[in-house]
Amino acid sequence: MSRLLRNAAWWARDYLYALRWQVNAALSRTDPREFATGNLTPVLILPGVYETWRFMIPLITAMHDRGHPVHVLPVLRRNRRPVDEAAASVVEYIAHNDLRGCVLLAHSKGGLVGKRAMVVDAAQDRIASMLAVATPFGGSRYGRVMVLPSLRIFSPRSATIVALSEEHEVNGRIVSVYGRFDPHIPEGSELPGAAKNVRLDSGGHFRVLADPRVIAELIALSEGDGSPAGQATP
Repeated sequence: MSRLLRNAAWWARDYLYALRWQVNAALSRTDPREFATGNLTPVLILPGVYETWRFMIPLITAMHDRGHPVHVLPVLRRNRRPVDEAAASVVEYIAHNDLRGCVLLAHSKGGLVGKRAMVVDAAQDRIASMLAVATPFGGSRYGRVMVLPSLRIFSPRSATIVALSEEHEVNGRIVSVYGRFDPHIPEGSELPGAAKNVRLDSGGHFRVLADPRVIAELIALSEGDGSPAGQATP
């Protein structure tokens, strides 16, 4: 199969996955408080733009079943707020609930929010690490042509991306996982100075959430010594 056909197939499967879980999220009536119990490391969920926390229910359920309290922030809604505002809500939630040593699980824009929250949280040191999946740390060229402000912030030249790119001190506590091909982030999601950058063998922006490596890395961060699993994927 040619590279073009392979990427097209990944793209199609990616949107089918996104459609499936957006529909499931819309129909779900699960109470998020059901996941807030557990004795292991707390995990905080940060979905991508236009996603609710319910979009990540498979990972939420998997971690809760292992004994982790999993926290979501309904106040984020579909994560359309500016990154700084959303990050402030994250830090406030963590402090209000007295969470310590928590691990952030973020998808796409959620990783930008999470990184900013880690910077703000530096003095309190309540956030231990973050697993970011398909996060545009360096922006996306497509952001330049977007009309909506909630999408235009992904431009590599946006104030949000530039400011976050200049914050290096928390990168060593972030594991960035991303596909070989991402239709939304053609530049990829490699984060300079990250604890580890993991490029998956699969492709997509949404469907990569279901890759077994994602849950493996999350378990390593939340149940190990805080170190990522295995070696970086070239």
